[in-house]
Amino acid sequence: MALKQYLRGSILMLSALIALTVIVTKAVKQALAIVDKINSGEIPLEAGAITELVSKSTAGAEGSILNIATFVVVACWIIGIIDSYRLGINQEKRGLQT
Repeated sequence: MALKQYLRGSILMLSALIALTVIVTKAVKQALAIVDKINSGEIPLEAGAITELVSKSTAGAEGSILNIATFVVVACWIIGIIDSYRLGINQEKRGLQT
């Protein structure tokens, strides 16, 4: 966006925002489920029991979705850095030639 590449910047920001929304939504959903289990007395209020429940609940399809969303966020971040660097170098070269 700072290099006036609005379409590229918008695509990267939108992709990262969607992935972050998925991550936060899943995390809040998981946290609320754990709080409900603690409040109902299903699990004790101990760090070990809570940690075990968190690790079990991230397995399966939910865990795969979180892994994909995390990968998308990291990929957008890396692509943004590399593309900004590349565009900056190209703009600098054009500025030196004129």
